[in-house]
Amino acid sequence: MSVLTIDAGTTGVTALVVGENGRVLARGYQEFAQHYPESGWVEHVPEEIWQATLAACQSALDATEEAPTCIGITNQRETAVLWNRRRGSSPRRAIVWQDRRTAGICTELREAGHEQRVTELTGLRLDPYFTATKLTWMKRNDQRAWAGVEEGETAVGTVDSYIISRLTGGARHVTDASNASRTLLYDIRAGGWSEELCDLFGVPKSALPEVVPSYGVVGESVPEEFLGLRLPIAGIAGDQQAAMFGQNCYTPGSSKCTYGTGSFVLLNTGGEVIAPEHGLLSTVLWQHPDGRLEYALEGSIFVTGAAVQWLRDGLGLIDTAPQSEALAASVPDSGGVVFVPALTGLGAPDWDPYARGAIFGITRGTGRAHLARATLDAIAFEVRDVAESMSRASGTSLPELRVDGGASANDLLCQIQADQLGVSVARPEVQETTALGAAFLAGLGTGVWSSTEELSRTWKLDRRFEPGKRDETHYKRWRTAVERSKGWAELG
Repeated sequence: MSVLTIDAGTTGVTALVVGENGRVLARGYQEFAQHYPESGWVEHVPEEIWQATLAACQSALDATEEAPTCIGITNQRETAVLWNRRRGSSPRRAIVWQDRRTAGICTELREAGHEQRVTELTGLRLDPYFTATKLTWMKRNDQRAWAGVEEGETAVGTVDSYIISRLTGGARHVTDASNASRTLLYDIRAGGWSEELCDLFGVPKSALPEVVPSYGVVGESVPEEFLGLRLPIAGIAGDQQAAMFGQNCYTPGSSKCTYGTGSFVLLNTGGEVIAPEHGLLSTVLWQHPDGRLEYALEGSIFVTGAAVQWLRDGLGLIDTAPQSEALAASVPDSGGVVFVPALTGLGAPDWDPYARGAIFGITRGTGRAHLARATLDAIAFEVRDVAESMSRASGTSLPELRVDGGASANDLLCQIQADQLGVSVARPEVQETTALGAAFLAGLGTGVWSSTEELSRTWKLDRRFEPGKRDETHYKRWRTAVERSKGWAELG
């Protein structure tokens, strides 16, 4: 038996066919366009996400003779999507999690005294990152599209809900608890949509998807819509929760960091919701079929891998992202250069939507290798900031950090990370753990695997990076630079 998994990320869709031994049998990938209509705005065309899904899945299926028995789905979280319930067409572009346009709405709600209550119910904070303020913005600024929501013709959801609707020909409008918990509309303790929050953000509760467990059959694909296949959809999770599942972080105290467009550090807290202090969030990890919820502390860093992409696409310093390792390794250190990659504001633990990217310490001797090294340093510093916040919030230190995502293939970054954290960094053989986690959830929901204990035996170590000496002076410079980057967009 095997599982087809769909990983709808921020810049493209990955599809994997995963065998019973947890090995990847085949893969497909298809990019889709990023749209930046104004400064700080980021949008996707939902139909382009769907077409990329079809293309990636077809490529994966063509690469193996193994016929999958079920589908798992994981996705970029927080992105707000509208679509017609019957036709699947979208009245407007989706507003992406990176989008900063709702900073003013967040300030408005904060000044009205709502943030403490919002955090109490959701484990989150008022920030443009999350879904609800994007929906508030649509209601205020796109009355044509929002009219369909009010009339019941247009569905509201995140990317997982949209893809499931397309897979099922509009028959199912669902999301799982991990995705719901990222919207600012879901009460993480009560385990359901909050009338109070829906009223606050102006979102009709009737437009939202049904919240279902993270594994177990919730619908099936329609052959005429999805490559001629009729398969049960049996696993759903937001990308970071799926990565936790793929990394076998099933027990309280286990942690991982995914290096993607941004980086996301999660610490499993079991059945306990820990107060989201020190710039962290509390979030649902997954919901079991019996209704039990498990939780995590999360540190959401908005730009890490995207900073390496900026070196490539914005500055032309490298031709491919992997070249950053060799270039950075060609110098012993950054030469005093500090790069704060606040290209879409700052996430955890500083949370400033008005911060902007900054490079400090440039001299006549600064070269492109120093900028590359400063970029890798910045990624490691950002993760250290979050890890130390987690230790303060939970009262325990991380025993190790499991890493995955594209940049985890960078040995230099992993070593710098271990040095900065002072704990070992463990990289698995399969680094596409987000997609792997969705496969595990779907397989667990259909009997491909019988338990998380069985799944744990599929995890294989590729390399462990042990900590060495860390440069505390450079880290102090980093914290000074972060403070100086704050509030830049408010200067006019």
